[in-house]
Amino acid sequence: MITPQITNEFNALTETPNEKNMSFIRINKLDNVIVALKDLPKGDIVEMDGNRINLANDIPRGHKIALKDLSEGTDIIRYGNPIGHASKAIKAGEHVHIHNTETNLSGIISYTFNQKLNPVKYEKKSIFFKGYQRANGKVGIRNELWIVPTVGCVNGIADLIVNRFKAENAATDIDNVQVFKHSYGCSQIGDDLVNTQKALADLIQHPNAGGVLVFGLGCENNQIEYLKKYIGEYDESRVKFLVAQEVEDEVEEGYKVLLDLYETMRHDQRVECPLSDLKIGLQCGGTDGLSGITANPLVGALSDYVVAQGGTTVLTEVPEMFGAEHLLMERAQNEEVFEEIVEMINDFKEFFISHDLPVYENPSPGNKAGGITTLEEKSLGCIEKGGSATIVDALDYGESIKRNGLNLLYAPGNDLVATSALGFSGCQITVFTTGRGTP
Repeated sequence: MITPQITNEFNALTETPNEKNMSFIRINKLDNVIVALKDLPKGDIVEMDGNRINLANDIPRGHKIALKDLSEGTDIIRYGNPIGHASKAIKAGEHVHIHNTETNLSGIISYTFNQKLNPVKYEKKSIFFKGYQRANGKVGIRNELWIVPTVGCVNGIADLIVNRFKAENAATDIDNVQVFKHSYGCSQIGDDLVNTQKALADLIQHPNAGGVLVFGLGCENNQIEYLKKYIGEYDESRVKFLVAQEVEDEVEEGYKVLLDLYETMRHDQRVECPLSDLKIGLQCGGTDGLSGITANPLVGALSDYVVAQGGTTVLTEVPEMFGAEHLLMERAQNEEVFEEIVEMINDFKEFFISHDLPVYENPSPGNKAGGITTLEEKSLGCIEKGGSATIVDALDYGESIKRNGLNLLYAPGNDLVATSALGFSGCQITVFTTGRGTP
């Protein structure tokens, strides 16, 4: 039902590829490069704006070709924005990549609030989905039974509990039974421990769980009594606690708790919920030169559609906003949100700098092989997942969503950590795009 509208919107964002053989595309009329949509051999002729350009090199799919002669120092323009500059003179038809292009980026930047909000692209409609309404007002899209360990030491015991439960109960009337294993909860101090506690508390309160056993060891830093401070109010029929060192047989006791939780949640039924209850995480990995013109803009159109219906989407991986952050800042709902985005960006840069690490080490070898040349180019493609909607909030790591609409989330450019952080924030589902492929 949604797809045709979104596809038409995406088509309006780009120039039509070469109609003769669909071999390349120019994304924006300001661009001085085109992107190969398939492998193009040296000597091929491409036509753009009435000009015939002879390819000086073999051009792999997803890689860039100069549309005109570019002198040393000239900005390379893609997505209508600079993605770096020519490190030496580049002739029309030459391959534009890491051998002749360098980043324009540097360290900490001072930003000025320059709001440029976009009109809402989609009409608001009465759209519903089938979800699980929880007592605290949150809505889940699954009904699962979880064990959340307070510390990595009990991961193996938690597995034994779940294995016994699955062996003795078919549990076909719920979606899943699983352990959220991790290696944290002890030998941590300061913000490191607090982030673990915030993340675990978010999991415990996540609406996709119909029942949660919080399972501790008993001697860890992350004691259950301390963790409860971050959990806050909870449904006592849905969240239970067990400390291994306080019982004779923790597997037997854990099994009994899972049975109790299961009997409570197994009767839960899906009900119609408005799309405004939906919270979707936006994530990509294994990026290549085509990600920013295929899957990511399509997800961006989906994001705009969901936000227009009163729903929520969350964009993360802060280092992969570097070089495109000014475009996000222009879309801040107000100056307060703008300052939050500035703090998010510069705080991450300061972290790298304080540890003598290169701020702009990205892109990865795989990204480069796929056609990504600089971090600016990667970032401009990555933020396409956020569409064009107004940004209503900038969340810290482990912070729950407070405002419906498009949110930014503080997390690193690491797929596992960032996707987990989206779950901690309250997203019920994550849409994950990939160019080169990632599991």
